[in-house]
Amino acid sequence: MSDPTSLPNFPPPPQEHPLTGRVLDALQDLQMSPNLDKAGDVSFEVQNQKLFVKVIEGEQFDIMRVFGQWQIASSVPEDLLTRLNGCNDVTLGVNLVKAGIASGNLVLAVEQIIARAEKPKPKIQIATGLLLQALQLWHRNVVAKSQAEQGLEPELPEGAPEGTEVGPWLSVGPQGRSGDQGSSGGESTGEGDPQDQS
Repeated sequence: MSDPTSLPNFPPPPQEHPLTGRVLDALQDLQMSPNLDKAGDVSFEVQNQKLFVKVIEGEQFDIMRVFGQWQIASSVPEDLLTRLNGCNDVTLGVNLVKAGIASGNLVLAVEQIIARAEKPKPKIQIATGLLLQALQLWHRNVVAKSQAEQGLEPELPEGAPEGTEVGPWLSVGPQGRSGDQGSSGGESTGEGDPQDQS
């Protein structure tokens, strides 16, 4: 009879392996150098950006929240409404991403449901790509909106192909600030700008 201590130590099946452990495994596979803090949140780096994963465990499934927080640079216009309009553009224009301003910081997050037996690696890859795309979109739109409000021509990103437009500007109607914003339809078009109240 063999010694039971010499038997191989198999990992638990996925449905019994906590999501935080599966997230750590996925991030290590992706070579993103994950770290686990005392609260159980995971931090990692992708394209020199620090992101985080928070796991919310449920009875039937778990939620994986991938998020990042960035201090807003002084080169970004200080007008809070312009910054929040940029958040609105991200939330409405980038699938899955939520955006907000908290204590002067831009916060972007993607929340996804993860089944007990599901490997989180593909969803982590999707979430990180969307967050980095949303970060660029927010910055570009906030700067461009501020320039447009000052009557300047918005600057396009460096190396943008000919015909590229800045946008989407989902928080401001197609008429912009200078157009006639009266509408007589039953549909809400999202047109109008709260800053026009003078």
